[in-house]
Amino acid sequence: MLIADGEFRYDVRRAGELIAVEDETLAAGRIHGIRRLASGSNVYEVEAVLDDAGLIRRVVVSYSRGPFTRNATYESADGFLRGNVGAMGGRNDLTTKLGRYGEVDADLIVFRALTIAHIRERGQTRWTGRVAAIDPNTLVAATSKQSCRQRGNDPHLWIYEPRMGDSEEIEIDDSGLVIRRRDSRGIETLLVSTPLPLAQF
Repeated sequence: MLIADGEFRYDVRRAGELIAVEDETLAAGRIHGIRRLASGSNVYEVEAVLDDAGLIRRVVVSYSRGPFTRNATYESADGFLRGNVGAMGGRNDLTTKLGRYGEVDADLIVFRALTIAHIRERGQTRWTGRVAAIDPNTLVAATSKQSCRQRGNDPHLWIYEPRMGDSEEIEIDDSGLVIRRRDSRGIETLLVSTPLPLAQF
């Protein structure tokens, strides 16, 4: 696996104020993550299955706000991410094209870590490509152009641009786990628990 298995928690803050918490588990080629807003009942949840190369093969996402719930299921195959989004009794089929490297971003911090891990595995310090990104509110997947580059000569620091006009400074540890992310809007995501191999729990 490109990133060590474990359970970890992130605090998401703006100007020092806690706005959300992310709990994530990576184990045996599977991802489970939940982001809960500090104020209100908004919950975003992701379950994903990875292939042997650490790429997303299947992902199930849901978003709930009070009594309202939206859910979606996607599978990647033959260069496309195909699935459906359901809400209020209706269901819509969706298809979006994968980029050359098959990256999928379901908006939790672990997906950013996976993309950077793939870049490092290829021996690159700079990358631009298309990513099938899932919007955490609508759960609609769409392909967008993203870029990433190592900052200077430090392999632990990366600049990520998920869309034009937005940028993130990301710090990773030796295992590839993100320990800090700060975006251009001033939102900071910090690792607040030390991950342990699941066998030790």
